[in-house]
Formats: sequence, structure tokens, C-alpha cells
Amino acid sequence: MSRFGWLLLGLMLFGGCARLPDIGVTPLKHATVGTLQKQLLVERSELQRFRLRGPFEVAVQEDRALVLADGERIEADLYLSSAPDNAPLVILLHGYDNSKDDHAYQAYHLASWGVHAAAVQLPNQGPWDENGRTLVRLVRFLQSSPHALDRRIDPRRIILAGHSFGATSVAVAMAEGAPVLGGILLDPASPLPSLSRYLRRLRAPLMVLMADPKLGETNGGSDFYEYTRSGIAQVSIANASHDDATFPIASPLETVFSGAETTEAGQMVFVAALTSAAMSLGLTGQLDYAWNSYAEALKSGTLFDALRK
Repeated sequence: MSRFGWLLLGLMLFGGCARLPDIGVTPLKHATVGTLQKQLLVERSELQRFRLRGPFEVAVQEDRALVLADGERIEADLYLSSAPDNAPLVILLHGYDNSKDDHAYQAYHLASWGVHAAAVQLPNQGPWDENGRTLVRLVRFLQSSPHALDRRIDPRRIILAGHSFGATSVAVAMAEGAPVLGGILLDPASPLPSLSRYLRRLRAPLMVLMADPKLGETNGGSDFYEYTRSGIAQVSIANASHDDATFPIASPLETVFSGAETTEAGQMVFVAALTSAAMSLGLTGQLDYAWNSYAEALKSGTLFDALRK
């Protein structure tokens, strides 16, 4: 049974208490991604807006096998927006001992906002620099074969996002020339002594979303901002843990016995901040829209330690 089959079974057995939060849905006023994007750019942007699910339906294709030009196979779960026009693609990479399943809700949420998403499965114990080079090959393949996933994916608007050690892979991919609009790092960590060498080579915009350091700091997490020369922005999320930077869609039974140190509140702020950053990069190729959307959350203390250079 698929993940979503287990979710439906859980809903029947546990009376609806499943890990798919009831957060409301943005009213369906937008027939296309283009009209939604134009409206977002002229309206005042706030992070709270992106806690809501977007106006588009989402089609999910689990365990999709991507075969690159040299025969290399990459497994991915694909989340496609129902919007008819071309839209950006966010590629999400898991961290150490995690899997593509851990980014299910984030990917679903992005697609509801008209940003297609692919959660990919790579070796989850590294090597993380080689995973980064795999991302380079994947992005180049998608640009040369734009209909390999879906004809509505715009191969010129690809964004990389990674959690924990997966964020290191994103940084390596960007340093090694992956043709992407930018990157989003979800509470990044790194095992690489050579990380600073990669970070100094980054040129595309980079948004860093940190967990609350009082709940534990990640190995090398502060290096990402320190060694990136420019084009980087960073905020921390109050009371959010490292694991809150992921968001699997779990059945109620899985939720009870998972033992994960997560809260739905922390996860939802990560989801909203990720969505705003992806929309910002996808719409403008820059971080200004997302940065402005964080302003009220910074005033309220939901976000803190804002840095940008």
C-alpha cells in the first residue's frame, strides 16, 4: 500500500487524527500560476499567507524512476501542481539516515502553490559531496530533457532544497555549476572539512532556514552563512527543532510511535518559510520577496537572528 493509502487507512481507524494538518486553503481565484504570481507580487506579502495550502490541486507520483543520459537511475516522488501553465520545480534532498518520504508534506504544500516538487532519494549516509554532483547531473538532465518529468515543468526555473547534510549536497551542487535559480537550506549541517571551499564559489541566491539553536546546534551549521561571500539570507525559527525542518505525511499510528522530536507548529513555520523562499526564487530569481514576507514574523519573534549579505 502506498503512503497515501496508509494515510487514508489511518483516517478511517483514528477518526481523522492524521499528520495532514487542517490549515485552511487559499481561495481558488487563480486559474494559472501566472495570474497567482502576478497577484502575489503586487500584494503585501506575509509569511502567514503561506501557512495556508495553495489554491491548486496536487497529483502525486510515488517512486518515479528517473533514468539519466548515462543510465544512472534516481528514485523520486513527484508532486505536480494542477495549474496548466509552466511552473518552477523544487528538488528536495533528505539528510543523514532520512529519506524522500521525510519531505512529503513540504513537497505537497509547494505544489499546491503552483511550484512543482520532486523529493529525491540518494544514499542517505553519503558521501554528501558525491550526492551534490548527482544533483548537478540531475538538473542538467532535466534541462536537456525538459519533458522527462512533466511538460509543465519549466527547466529554466529549478531550485534545490536540502535538509541537514542534504544541504551540504545542495551547496556542492551549486558550487559545481548546477544551472539553478538558487538554493534553500533547511537547518543545514555538514561533515565536510572542505565545505568552506565550496561555499566561497557560490553565486546563485541562497536562503538558509535555521532551527532554534537553544534546541541544539547542527555540526557546521554556522559555516554556511560565514563562508558564503554574498547573495545569502538567513533566519532562525523560534522553538523549532532540527527534525522540524522535515515534514513526513504519516499515519496516526506512525505519528504515535515515531518518537521524533517535532512539533506541528515548528514544522508549519518551516513549510511557510520554505514556500515563500521557493516562490521568491521562482518568480523573481531573487530573495527580496521572501525576505519582505518574513518581516512581521521577525517582529513577533516567530523568526529571529535575521542575517543577510
